[in-house]
This record gives sequence, C-alpha cells and structure tokens, in this order.
Amino acid sequence: MQALTFHGKEVIHYESVPDPGILTPSDAIVKVSLCAICGSDMHPYHEREKGLDHGTVMGHEFVGEIVDIGSGVLNLRKGLQVFSPFTTNCGQCFYCRKGLTCRCVHGALFGWRSDGSGLQGGQAEFVRVPLADSTLLPLPDGVSQEEALLLGDILSTGFFCAEQAEVAAGGVYAVVGCGPVGMMTLVGARELGAEQIYAIDSVPDRLEMAESFGAIPLNFKEQDPVAVVREATDGRGAEAVMEVVGSPAAARSAVNLMRPGGIISTVGVHTAEHLAFSPVEAYDKNITYKIGRCPARHYMEKLAPLVQSGKHDLSAIVSHRMSLSEGAQAYRIFDQKSDGCMKVVLRP
Repeated sequence: MQALTFHGKEVIHYESVPDPGILTPSDAIVKVSLCAICGSDMHPYHEREKGLDHGTVMGHEFVGEIVDIGSGVLNLRKGLQVFSPFTTNCGQCFYCRKGLTCRCVHGALFGWRSDGSGLQGGQAEFVRVPLADSTLLPLPDGVSQEEALLLGDILSTGFFCAEQAEVAAGGVYAVVGCGPVGMMTLVGARELGAEQIYAIDSVPDRLEMAESFGAIPLNFKEQDPVAVVREATDGRGAEAVMEVVGSPAAARSAVNLMRPGGIISTVGVHTAEHLAFSPVEAYDKNITYKIGRCPARHYMEKLAPLVQSGKHDLSAIVSHRMSLSEGAQAYRIFDQKSDGCMKVVLRP
C-alpha cells in the first residue's frame, strides 16, 4: 500500500509499505477513505518529540471501511463505514470505565512506533486497528466523513478543553490559539453556555474565523490581550483560559490572562521540560491547572448528535483537500500556514 512515512526531522515520504494484516483476534483492517494532518503531528515532524522510528506511518485521524476483521470482533462487520479516535482502548479497564479512554492500560496511539513497538498511523491506504470493537464507531447517519474526522480528534479535544475549564453561562473566557483545535474549543465553550469568549492569535484569517464561531478576536501583535480582558472583568482576568497551542509562550499568556482562583485548561501537546510558571506563582494566584490528552473515544458518541444537528459548520475549518500522494507538500503547507492553511484532509 501507499503511505506517508517519517524519515527524520521535516522529512515525510510518500512510499510503498507492507499492507497491514490481522495480528490478534481483536483486530480490524480499515481501508482509509479520508485522513488528516493534525497539529500534534508537528511535534514528531520537527522532532520536538523524539524517538519515532524512521519508516513509521504517520497520522491518527482517519475514516474508512472495514475490509477484514479478527475472529474476536463481535460488534463490527466487513463493509461497515467507521471512524476512530486517535488512540485504541479496551473499554473495560479502570480508566476506560471512568471515561479516560486515552489512558487505557491496553491502548496505544496511532502513528507512533518507537524501538519497533507501537501502531502504524492512518495516513495510508489501510490501517490495522487493535481492540476494534471498543475503539471504532460506525459512521452515524447525517455525519460526513470530514465531520467524522473532526469527531475522532479535534472536536472532541475542543469540548474536553472547554469542560476542563468548567465553562458556564455568565463568565468571561479566553482561548489562546486559533488553529483547528481552538475553533473546536470555541464550539465547545459556546455549547456549554459561554457568551463572552476572547480568542487570541496573530493570524488575521484565523481571528476572522474565530469571530465567525462566536468569539471576540484579539490580535496580540496589535493589542494587549491581558489589558483588554482585565478591562472587561473589572480588573480581575478571565474566569478560565483554554490553551490549545502547547508552547511555553501560550502557557505564559494563559497565566497572565487568568483571574486569581481561575482555571487553565491545556490540551496543546507540551514538549518543554518545565512549566511556564513557578510553584510560588501557582500558590499566589490559586491556579487550577488541568492538562492532558483528550479521551476522544469517550466524547465521540456524546458529540455525534451535535454534529448530526448541523448547528455548526464544522467543515468550514477544512482549508485544503489534497491527495495522499501530495502528503509531503501538505505537511509543508500545514506547518508554514501558507495559502491560508487551517486544516488539511488527505484522500488516498
């Protein structure tokens, strides 16, 4: 099959690799009809996260058709259209039962192989899905393939971010970062009742889109977001700040924007060795800091009815639709935010 594979810092190849096969009774093989590049793919791409084996198939967002199943798969069948979270999960362990499916003791992240172990990714013609019964979901009626891609990762992550922030009606909130996850965080915050949300970035097109999703845009190169938010809150700061970038600068901004006793909810993948604030500062400002990977499988079923309702034009964030064979170029476009790039989807 053809796939996008990692070969070192900023080197992606479109090449032929072996087709996946059934290895355990719980496996399913999915023929990928649509996949995507995610912001978190940029960390191994730039080797901010190190250890990814050369030759690993990239990607963890995919939709497709089941073409083979193991003998232990009971709830799925060949020919079924399915979508997936970015990690597998068993559905039965302590963490799965608590809804923290991203920390399943038997689960693994798609597109991460290190020292010969781990899962190949979904930026390929086919992908093997272990624990298929508890990982995959049939494509719901009225949900497009693009919407299903978002459900499996960034829409779920955005809602998770907003829920961690304990967003409710009446508060003043801020979202740091207006990329794809930032847009979905705005959707989540609005659904939870937020009416006054400041969206902070420096890219005009992204700020314009954030406004279309109901936010008040703030360009940090033209305005001081902290001053604006404090003016709107009698000098206090935001009730909660949702940080979706994963950089020390974004984390620092979140601390400055938050009121004493507020919440910082972080879903951006952080690769720095230390937090952007000290224990003393956390104590003096009574910071509640919530960070971590989204349990996407838990949210997929929960959010499917919202997508089916058509209330939000979620696919508006998809700026580039390209073939898998153009994947190396797509990575460069996504990385450089060139040509107004927001979200890239790829079709094998």
